[in-house]
Amino acid sequence: MSIRPVKNLIKSRPTLEGAGVHLRRAFGFGNTSDFDPFLLLDDFRNDVPAEYLAGFPWHPHRGIETITYVLAGKVEHGDSMGNRGSIDSGDIQWMTAGRGIIHQEMPKGDPQGRMHGFQLWANLPASKKMTAPRYQEIKAPEIPIVTDDDGTEARIVCGNFWGKKGPVEGIATDPTYIDVTVPPGRRKTLPVETTSHAFAYVFAGSGKFSNASGPQPVPTETAQGIKAVEVDNRSLVLFDSGDEVTVEAGPEGIRFLLVSGRPLQEPVAWHGPIVMNTQAELRQAFEDLNRGTFLDAAAK
Repeated sequence: MSIRPVKNLIKSRPTLEGAGVHLRRAFGFGNTSDFDPFLLLDDFRNDVPAEYLAGFPWHPHRGIETITYVLAGKVEHGDSMGNRGSIDSGDIQWMTAGRGIIHQEMPKGDPQGRMHGFQLWANLPASKKMTAPRYQEIKAPEIPIVTDDDGTEARIVCGNFWGKKGPVEGIATDPTYIDVTVPPGRRKTLPVETTSHAFAYVFAGSGKFSNASGPQPVPTETAQGIKAVEVDNRSLVLFDSGDEVTVEAGPEGIRFLLVSGRPLQEPVAWHGPIVMNTQAELRQAFEDLNRGTFLDAAAK
């Protein structure tokens, strides 16, 4: 067994998206090859309704999947196929845009005004870019929760973990998406598929990720090959190769998303909400949009 060393530590940055939604971006819109097959992770936790209610009005997607996980509040959505619905606290929506869809996502706060959640973008392989759009809507009670003897809890959205299988199925890159909570002071080693790229995004508490067993000094710098790195809220840890990650929770515990997937290693042509493999494919998608034939082209 080999513990994955920490390759990079990233603090999410304030970003404006949609019609003026204030959120934090952990990664995206740049060289995302280290995260392949994932393209972007947004943390849209906000307690000020004026900073999120404008939402994400009608916009297109092609060539990707968007994964929305709501912790508090809800996201009302609709699309060009006539679908309407709501993603509520604890729910997941895994949308495969495929050959093309136009949709909107409008966040609504809970009674305390909180709108908390995440959106992850995953790339589609060239063979699936023009597949038919589909949704996998997963309600909170459908997500299996496994609790280990030491109190560590894992909500398994996608993939196999600790003998349980998440409800999201049929994803080409064989991803794993887990919401992990480790109790205060506990040290936990978690399995990660060797051939996958992997990252953890911390959204509550603090702790440290190590690349060797046993107590380790925690350096102030972050560089490949370090013994351990301290993390707190809105920290993203990108891991190098190995088959497990080790985390030690701080005095208030730690909660994080643990995400991994098999890299596609394909060329990426990306502009805004559309991700293809070549510039010619990208130009064609935007020509379809400009001509008003985006959905006609998607239906062929």
